[in-house]
Amino acid sequence: MRSGVKVAVAGGVFLVVAGGVAYGGYNLYEGMTGGNRENGLAEKKTGPPTAEEIDRTARDFLTAWADGKADAAARLTDDPVAAGPLLGGYRSTAKVSAAEITPAAAVGPKVPFTVKATVTWEGRSKPWTYTSELTVVRGESTGRALVDWRPSVLHPKLTATTELSTGPAGTPPVKALDRAGRELTKEKYPSLAGVLDGLRKKYGEAAGGEPGVELVLTSSNESVPDQTLLALTEGEPGELKTTIDAGVQAAAERAVANTPKASVVAVKPSTGEIRAIANNPAGGYNTALLGTQAPGSTMKIVTAAMMLEHGLVAGADSPVECPATVQWNGRTFENLKRFEVPNATFRQAFARSCNTTFIKAIKPLTEKGVAGSALGETAREYFGIGLDWKTGVSTYDGSVPDSEGTETAASYIGQGRITMNALNMASVAATVKNGGFKQPTILAEGAVGAGDADFATARPMPAAMADTLRALMRADATAGSGSKAMARVGGDKGSKTGSAEMGGQETSNAWFAGYAGDLAAAAAVQSGGRGGEAAGPVVAAVLSAR
Repeated sequence: MRSGVKVAVAGGVFLVVAGGVAYGGYNLYEGMTGGNRENGLAEKKTGPPTAEEIDRTARDFLTAWADGKADAAARLTDDPVAAGPLLGGYRSTAKVSAAEITPAAAVGPKVPFTVKATVTWEGRSKPWTYTSELTVVRGESTGRALVDWRPSVLHPKLTATTELSTGPAGTPPVKALDRAGRELTKEKYPSLAGVLDGLRKKYGEAAGGEPGVELVLTSSNESVPDQTLLALTEGEPGELKTTIDAGVQAAAERAVANTPKASVVAVKPSTGEIRAIANNPAGGYNTALLGTQAPGSTMKIVTAAMMLEHGLVAGADSPVECPATVQWNGRTFENLKRFEVPNATFRQAFARSCNTTFIKAIKPLTEKGVAGSALGETAREYFGIGLDWKTGVSTYDGSVPDSEGTETAASYIGQGRITMNALNMASVAATVKNGGFKQPTILAEGAVGAGDADFATARPMPAAMADTLRALMRADATAGSGSKAMARVGGDKGSKTGSAEMGGQETSNAWFAGYAGDLAAAAAVQSGGRGGEAAGPVVAAVLSAR
């Protein structure tokens, strides 16, 4: 062993002590080359690294990292230019003063390990534990066994656009409250983690708290809030009242917990107040607010409004055609399993989700010269889609672009280039129930920032249009494709199912939008299949919690 470095064994794992900082891992290995030498010349190898090379390379890398030799550790990776600054920043920026790294047995080329670290800032210290792994690969040009460099080797949440840093928090913590004054925490409501971080970043200082000292994951994208990984001192939080309802939020969390890749949002129709936001998985990308996917047949709510606006139908009982298939510009569109409804009414076609009824609306609009723009105009003017909502947190507010050719036909049934998320479609359902658009918001009346922005507004919905849309959605909820899911929901109710075929997916995405009383909700389930079966129960569970 090198002079000045002491080695001890704890639980069968070597501890390397260098400069008073203890790192668990492997003992130092002479050479730290990751390759063999014979007669002073390196022999270039090919093929996957051997078990011995995997062990030696991982040992050398962890030892160099443990010894604080960022450059040496970086040279043992396949991207030393990228690895060096992050390895160096582990001590200088993240302020890790000590750590014990315990490797597990290699699984093929992967070596998992556990880090038990101590983070120190101006005399304040706190333990920090996490797991990660490294992968050993063969260098293409040198033939050496090297660590496949990824920022996640240092920490599983670290990426090329983020960094770890410890110091006084940029903004004070926020104690977020629901509409009844109940505290909302990441631990109790994990789907709100990103939302709470966003509220803190935007309103923490104005809410009157005092910042603490934290280890945070910061992003180069200013719109992405910092993620606190460890609080050395908590700071003093300011209070911020939101529109979330803790009971509805809890129901939303439960509803998505057993439904992989699901998102749901609940909105109060009469005010636009957001009552719940939930995602599964909870800690990643906030699909409920930021998702951009085709909404499938839930978009027929907006298409129906367009048809009413342009006089293509007069009301829910207007006669319409619902053949098994329809041709448009050489492309065949069809209903599910090619069903047809002879002598159909608009109410029946909506409840059965008849694709061909809505696509047949294109012909007269083509004659008017507005087929490719009519749907987007209706979406913006009556439903507020794409009008830059000021919700209080980062959201994507939907898009219904102009279209042409067969894309126009696809857009009328919620596909093509239309993109929505659960928040957008919950707002669409809420607009129907209320009879007019209320821009969604998460800031309670009187809260910091609640009156700072001008809300997006839309044209009042004509009473006849609102009445007809409610009649259509009521038919779906009581006798149509949404009736099974909505059977458990009491009171005056309405719904619309949807599924959207996405390129490359074997199973379509499932969508469902509905309302009951003064609560509306929408859910999307990635690769869920039919909307009524996969997304419907999620919405019904949330509506039942009102």
